[in-house]
Amino acid sequence: MSHIDPDHLAIEALEGDALAHDDSGHLAQCDQCQDDLRALRRAVRAGRSSAPDGLSTPGEHVWEAIAVEVAADSPAVASVIPPAETSSRRHHAPRRRRGPRLALVVSALTAAAAAVAIALVILIPRPVGIATATLDAFPDHPGARGTAELEREPDGTEHVRVELDADVPDDGFREVWLLAEDGSALVSLGVLDGSAGSFTVPGDVDTSRFSVVDVSQEPTDGGAEHSGDSIVRGQLTRS
Repeated sequence: MSHIDPDHLAIEALEGDALAHDDSGHLAQCDQCQDDLRALRRAVRAGRSSAPDGLSTPGEHVWEAIAVEVAADSPAVASVIPPAETSSRRHHAPRRRRGPRLALVVSALTAAAAAVAIALVILIPRPVGIATATLDAFPDHPGARGTAELEREPDGTEHVRVELDADVPDDGFREVWLLAEDGSALVSLGVLDGSAGSFTVPGDVDTSRFSVVDVSQEPTDGGAEHSGDSIVRGQLTRS
């Protein structure tokens, strides 16, 4: 029996609905080709799922180009590829030997997808941590504790990431502040919803001056000023 060309199966695994009419008919009747297609689809899923969250998936033309480039037989690569699956078949039909070639396509798709994911991680700039703080409790909030980290994006934008472990009061809300080290001024970063949050530092705020992180308990009275009821506070220390 003549089976579907591995190149065609690879494109089908990548794109779907890519087989010609004759190949589709053959696939519906051939256990061998169905198993090969499943193996290729597993390789594609594994490669694509290796990309980190938030990164864009390469276009289908990239996957197609990979399949075309690696479809030719390569003894050097095939020699290090594990044997193809030997799952039982419902029917045993004579077939041409194509295991090394198909295994090469599967292995190359997986390796290429992983390489794309690694390259994206390396090439995409990430935020850099520049300072941290341990947030200590005030007397009215015994047992409370927290941490803060100041991060800078490649474009210069800064964020303060806060984590707080403290009893939840019956009413009011928590607010995160940056204070000048000498206590002469303060800036609100926003409301802490839950036990953790990330807050963008306004562009005109110099964090080398506003270097103290404070989390306060605030009443729902509509006032914009600090309540004076600090839960935790700590000094950011530069790395």
